[in-house]
Amino acid sequence: MNILLTNDDGFDAEGINAIRKSLEKNHNVFVVAPEKNCSGLSASISYMKEIEIRKESERLYIVSGTPADCAYIGLLNLLNDEIDLLVSGINLGANIGNDVLYSGTVGAALGGRKLKHPPIAISSCEYKPKSLEFIANKSSEIIELVTAFDAQEISNKVVNINFPDIEEASYKGIKVVPIAKRDIPPTPDRVNESSNIQSFRYAASGTPIKEDFMTDAEAIRLGYVSLSLLDYELLDPNFNMSELENFINE
Repeated sequence: MNILLTNDDGFDAEGINAIRKSLEKNHNVFVVAPEKNCSGLSASISYMKEIEIRKESERLYIVSGTPADCAYIGLLNLLNDEIDLLVSGINLGANIGNDVLYSGTVGAALGGRKLKHPPIAISSCEYKPKSLEFIANKSSEIIELVTAFDAQEISNKVVNINFPDIEEASYKGIKVVPIAKRDIPPTPDRVNESSNIQSFRYAASGTPIKEDFMTDAEAIRLGYVSLSLLDYELLDPNFNMSELENFINE
């Protein structure tokens, strides 16, 4: 396959280099990634701003914009080869539960929804994992399985994968699960305050809410790799729009 590989940690991050080496064993990999860390930028684009692209080699492009910029410009402008799949990661830090709404890793993956295979976002829940090489190699195996699973259920979805901090010896398997809901996040940390200016820094996300079914957060807690399908159609087919319209226009 021809794979567009991107991330939100930056082109020189350990995670993207580990997965690149693993994927290059069997695929043509083109890296289009941000020049610096862009965590938390979700699917934002550099609207009406000039984006600089630096071509380091035939298969490495460094982008001054966001992760989503990398995906769109890579697919629409830079790569002449037909791309079969977009992979985003490996992100160092979890992207579970409602955090997918803010994740630059997942935001970049959104740009690949119209390709031959559903885009895949991959994260390690540990910033310094015990074996990044194992996570990269296992990710490559999962990518092979996902792209071989030809089913309408995953077309136009984003596949979100999270790894607990495991090595090969402690690998338990994969749980295909919905994402968790998170409780209200902690109050942002106050960094500084003067007479008329305050500055804050976001703290941790809210604690995952315990459900009566397994979620990605619970799967990770139990030591499994979590795989979730994210639907970004932004339309609830079960919602009766005419009923609301009639109520508003009464």
